[in-house]
Amino acid sequence: MIKVLGTSWPLLAGVMLLMVGNGIQGSLLGIRGALEGFSTYQMSIVMAGYFLGFLGGSRLAPVLIQRVGHVRVFAALGSLISAVLVLYPVAPEVWSWTAMRILIGFCFSGVYVTAESWLNNASTNETRGQALSAYMIVQMIGIIASQVLLNVGDPSGFIPFILPSVLVSLAFLPILLSASPAPVFDTTQRMGFARLFAVSPLGCAGMLLTGGVYAAMMGMAGVWGMTVGLTVPEISIFVGAMYAGGLVLQFPVGWLSDRMDRRRLILLLSLAGAAVMLLASLVQTGFALLVVIAVLLGGIVNPIYALLIAHTNDFLPKEEMAGASAGLLFLNGLGAVVGPLATGWMMDMLGPSGFFAFIALLLGALGLYVGWRMTRRETPPGAPGYHPIAPTASAIAVEAVMERGSDG
Repeated sequence: MIKVLGTSWPLLAGVMLLMVGNGIQGSLLGIRGALEGFSTYQMSIVMAGYFLGFLGGSRLAPVLIQRVGHVRVFAALGSLISAVLVLYPVAPEVWSWTAMRILIGFCFSGVYVTAESWLNNASTNETRGQALSAYMIVQMIGIIASQVLLNVGDPSGFIPFILPSVLVSLAFLPILLSASPAPVFDTTQRMGFARLFAVSPLGCAGMLLTGGVYAAMMGMAGVWGMTVGLTVPEISIFVGAMYAGGLVLQFPVGWLSDRMDRRRLILLLSLAGAAVMLLASLVQTGFALLVVIAVLLGGIVNPIYALLIAHTNDFLPKEEMAGASAGLLFLNGLGAVVGPLATGWMMDMLGPSGFFAFIALLLGALGLYVGWRMTRRETPPGAPGYHPIAPTASAIAVEAVMERGSDG
């Protein structure tokens, strides 16, 4: 690990600063939108914009990189991110914010593709697993740290928007000034959805559902917090607790997944998550219990995402893993676009409890589908194939994880 940090620290330091800038977006806009008088459903449209842009960026960013190179794409997209972050308070209008969220989602998608291909290229077969683990840990730490910025300055002013813009600008210094050369970028032949579904119906359905869950959690948590009357510090703790849960529980869940049928673990986690979310939607809880719920939610959803990738990996020959990764990410992105919109609609219909009720519905549906699939297919051969990975990762990291998993 020391060798990995020694060679990759500029990239990892830059990624951490980027995640601070990206992580503050959802919570800050949820708070500022309420202060501007946006309705819950209007905010759901704004939040969905990021995931729409991210989905588009995952398809177009590789084309841009091949055309003009890593460095130019990295610098251009970084400049746009920094600019958009300070433009939010200048134009506090629903469609302006939606357009900016689409643009910033596109840019972050391209940045992740660039950074992850750079990291993948700089690693050897022996160090790639450690490098990816360090990358995911840095991402989580950056997002958790970003919530602290919510408490710096008045959310009705400019300072909370200026600080992440400055951090994003600074993030590119260690990366662009690094002596490490940019890698050659090769696109991968994509696997058709019919073939991917035939290989792993659970992987496809699970990615679609978890995309909706993750986007609802991270896109609408700030909106929900303002609706129920949480203070800004309380919202920052609540959102940070979800990411902290994902960071802490990834590894014990991964240890279990390599020692039992992954489907059974997905079943247990999804049903447990659905039960916790249903309880949260029906019972009024104090803030301390809300934090516990947030830790459990993040600790369940993030490992399920990695488990679905590992499960799909169990049925694929190594040469098809790269193509499958792009298809899985696209399905996850589709679910993510719908997640905030459906959450906003349910919050309009049911009140604030609709936030937890929607997540409970998707996790319950995943649990039922897993249970049904377990009756249709035998347990795949057990093999160590779980590697921690966050839903924010691009197809580059997912592809590397899947290929790494095939090597044990």
